[in-house]
Amino acid sequence: MRASADPPIAIATDYDPTRPTHRFTARAFADLGVALDWIPPPALARDPGRLAAYGGVLLAPGPPGAGLDGALAAARFAREHDLPLLGTCGGFQHVLVEFARSAAGIAGAAHAELDPSAASPVCVPLACSLAGTRAPVHLRPGTLAATVYRGAATTVEPFFCSYGLNRDFVPALMSAGLRFSGFDANGEPRVLELPGHPFFLATLYVPQAASEKDAPHPVLSAFTAAVAICGRTTGPG
Repeated sequence: MRASADPPIAIATDYDPTRPTHRFTARAFADLGVALDWIPPPALARDPGRLAAYGGVLLAPGPPGAGLDGALAAARFAREHDLPLLGTCGGFQHVLVEFARSAAGIAGAAHAELDPSAASPVCVPLACSLAGTRAPVHLRPGTLAATVYRGAATTVEPFFCSYGLNRDFVPALMSAGLRFSGFDANGEPRVLELPGHPFFLATLYVPQAASEKDAPHPVLSAFTAAVAICGRTTGPG
């Protein structure tokens, strides 16, 4: 499934029209006039280098087990090759697992939904599921997230998830370079980013679900702007 714009964005999942979050994603990027290539995760697991032909990578909402290896390969490629990346909902969780394993050296880093007995579950059930809710997110000043929202202190966003970050691993992740820049009222991380990267942002919420043709979500606008710059700077391949 593909819109018509250049450079395209690779989305690390198969399109499933039965999933509302996939429909929201397809509509939101079509409204922005940005091309999406929905790539089967096994193909990315086999050859993440194919992402060099794209302007950016989107890690979309979806169950963590749906092509985990491909999503992790895509996250690592984007992180290591300065390719703009946006992760939302399950994509936030995929970024956490990949960064914990590859950058923070956390042995056995895993997602508790897939491996409840994991030695290092970096993603665990939320104290209270956020699925189907809209909730405030408080943004840290001076971060990419705050810039994306034009300095706003708080935003209210749609959530579809029941898992999030295990705060026991925050110190190790931050020591390895990850930054948390959006939080709920209790200080639970809801947005992460990677300083020094052209654009590397992940949200536990789904901005696609709050984007309209005449009022695109600021996260999507910022991501697509970064993709356009990347495409002009590097070109395909």
